[in-house]
Amino acid sequence: MLITIHPSRIICAQNIVFRRLTAPAQDSTVTCLRSHRVTARSCGRNVHAWQSFFELVPGKMATEGEPAALVKVLHLMILSSSWGMQLWMTFIAGFVLIRGVSRHTFGLVQSKLFPFYFYSVLGCAFLNLSIYATYHPRELLSPSESLQIVLFFLCLVLAAVNAQWLSQSTNKAMLKMQEIEREHGLGDEVGRKEKRDAYKTLQEKDPKYKALRHKFFRFHGLSSLCNLICMVCNGVNLAYAGLQLSEL
Repeated sequence: MLITIHPSRIICAQNIVFRRLTAPAQDSTVTCLRSHRVTARSCGRNVHAWQSFFELVPGKMATEGEPAALVKVLHLMILSSSWGMQLWMTFIAGFVLIRGVSRHTFGLVQSKLFPFYFYSVLGCAFLNLSIYATYHPRELLSPSESLQIVLFFLCLVLAAVNAQWLSQSTNKAMLKMQEIEREHGLGDEVGRKEKRDAYKTLQEKDPKYKALRHKFFRFHGLSSLCNLICMVCNGVNLAYAGLQLSEL
């Protein structure tokens, strides 16, 4: 006796067998996809958490050039204070003082103020360069940022030369000049115009005083030049910082 099986039943049986064979692979694929999604979500949360942490902690993420707000304020305060101090000492304090006190008193006050002033400028220049260089790695510098680095470094070098050498040499020459001037009754007058002829006569009669006077003006001129260049460097850097402000 022959058994006849309808073709549709054969096809149906084949489909059932195929589903049973492929079911484990499909389940494993779905499970794998789900696990990858969970892993990606957890990784994204971790990255976001670390980014938030680095934004809150000053000094992190330095290579990206994004310092914390406190660092920005500190850098701007140091730079502006140094430049304002230079303006005051260069163009205001000396000219006001020379008109109100005697020449020797003026020299004594300047000899006490200038060392402190130059070392203050030196400290500000060091801090400015350190802060700026920390958040601006050499590999990521733009042309304008490279110029700022050079200006900060130049100001640091000139301030160090003034504090360690030029200022001390100027004060030594001035004190020796004042000793000779006291012996001839000079130095108590107020202003620069009084007793000019007496100072010229002293230069002609005393070669030592003349040599000290030339030495004093040589070191004083170099010191003033270094101070002016340093002030220009700070002024340019301060102007660049002001141009980067998004709003007032």
